[in-house]
Amino acid sequence: MKKYNLLILIAGVSVLLLSQYKIVMPFVYKVVSSDLFLVDSKDKASQLPINNNLTAMAFTQCNASIKKKLPSDANAAFPSKPINAWSMGNYQYIINGETTLNSGSSDSKIKKYACRISYKNGENEEGIENPDNWSIEGLSGLDN
Repeated sequence: MKKYNLLILIAGVSVLLLSQYKIVMPFVYKVVSSDLFLVDSKDKASQLPINNNLTAMAFTQCNASIKKKLPSDANAAFPSKPINAWSMGNYQYIINGETTLNSGSSDSKIKKYACRISYKNGENEEGIENPDNWSIEGLSGLDN
């Protein structure tokens, strides 16, 4: 009986591997090569830092979000431009900036942060200054 159990186990694993190789993986390759996940927009991704109206406003919106999260006794001062800003495509940006944080009880600290932000209106830049048209996806670097 134990011999048959081992043979059934080996046959079952073989059938699973063969079905994955012959059925599942070709289907996955078709889906990946299709346009199913393609997002066509005028805002193209860039590996190099960029500077335009949208990145400048993204920087402003990230700074406003940081100010909202600070305790009432703390102040934040921001430079006029970010350290770097990258477009991830489809109106999504990563802003790398720094701020000088002052709290009532301690000295000022310079903190660097990264902010991932999305513009919801796409090509329409009419509502660029409206905070409701921006979505902060993530903010890091200010915790410690």
